[in-house]
Amino acid sequence: MLGSTAVEKIIANAVGRRVRVGEFVEVPVDFSYFHDGTGPLIIDALKRMGVEKIKDPDRVGIVFDHSVPPYSDQAATLQAKVRKFARDQGIPKFHDLGEGICHQVVPEMGYVSPGMVVIGADSHSCTLGCFGLFSTGVGATDLAYILATGRIWLKVPETLGIDCKGRLSGKVSSKDLILEIVRMVGTDGATYKALEFSGAAVRHMSQSSRMTVSNMAVEMGAKTGFIEADLKTFEFLGREGKTFRTDTKVERIRVDAGSLEPKVACPGSVANVKPVYEVEGTHIDQAFLGSCTNGRYEDLFEAAKIVRGRKVHRDTRFIVIPASKSTYLKAQKDGLMDIFLKAGAIIGVTGCGPCLGVHMGVLGDNEVCISTSNRNFIGRMGSVKSSVYLASAQTVAASAVEGRITDPRRFS
Repeated sequence: MLGSTAVEKIIANAVGRRVRVGEFVEVPVDFSYFHDGTGPLIIDALKRMGVEKIKDPDRVGIVFDHSVPPYSDQAATLQAKVRKFARDQGIPKFHDLGEGICHQVVPEMGYVSPGMVVIGADSHSCTLGCFGLFSTGVGATDLAYILATGRIWLKVPETLGIDCKGRLSGKVSSKDLILEIVRMVGTDGATYKALEFSGAAVRHMSQSSRMTVSNMAVEMGAKTGFIEADLKTFEFLGREGKTFRTDTKVERIRVDAGSLEPKVACPGSVANVKPVYEVEGTHIDQAFLGSCTNGRYEDLFEAAKIVRGRKVHRDTRFIVIPASKSTYLKAQKDGLMDIFLKAGAIIGVTGCGPCLGVHMGVLGDNEVCISTSNRNFIGRMGSVKSSVYLASAQTVAASAVEGRITDPRRFS
């Protein structure tokens, strides 16, 4: 289909006819998923709709990740409600406590493939766009409609191209790249657009690094963060699929990845990004390595290289949470967990952890955290009087050792 963007082609393939930017269409959904946080709301919405049986249980995934283990009796009761729903509906792709974060578990299990339309009841469902598919997050009512009908109403988004030339160097990672892109685009500069990441820097990235980039597309207001599928994509998923490529002119922003240095998003806004040297020396009370942005094996590996043979600063808490059980097992087998524990880190149960500010590392008044997560607005990780800086796994690890924000390039 010449003269269309990749996202237009994916939606058109699902609908069975050509579509145009701005058009409202009802689209068949190949796979949908939700977690313990949104699950109870979805169940309530289905009840209000009068839906007793969902359309296709095999096309649905449930992953408990937000409250792992539950932090209150209320949370435990809500999880029990979702478990019962999964049993009653016969949903086979159900992952209980400790399996990992939904955005990591879904592709790890091979539930998706390039060319699919995938919808999640979580804003960071845009992450899966890096697998060459269309994926976006919706609210509980929209997800309930999908479960009931197998379809969703959406507007075909405009595409904004992000061309990343060059190649990331040294201890500069895809997290530094996406932070720089957020700075350039702004928190609302891509509202309801499909961000399409391309260029040499993206091609050279691992699939895990690409997930970090697509994960933060929503921080710019985007519907998805698309990356064309290639051999790395197929190898990660363990399956192939239809590949789609943009062959029409779109607005493009160009980024020189080769000239980047480590970045930090300062408190209050993901777009408040500065080179690490401008905030270096800032005292931290806590460092967090994990989340759906940077809790993958390569993040743990790079952080462990910095922490190995060193100690976490006596005034700093260093919390490490793998993004999934498989990530945890591989890191444990390869000795990464021993490195973290010997250094004085705290290893948490696989899941979202303190990212959402509910448990497993919330911040108190006037405390400062440097985190590999994706949001740092006021009160995100606890007290409204606390502060959160966002950075790469390398920068977080270096800062944990020094007890203050530190340029990871100081560590060999």
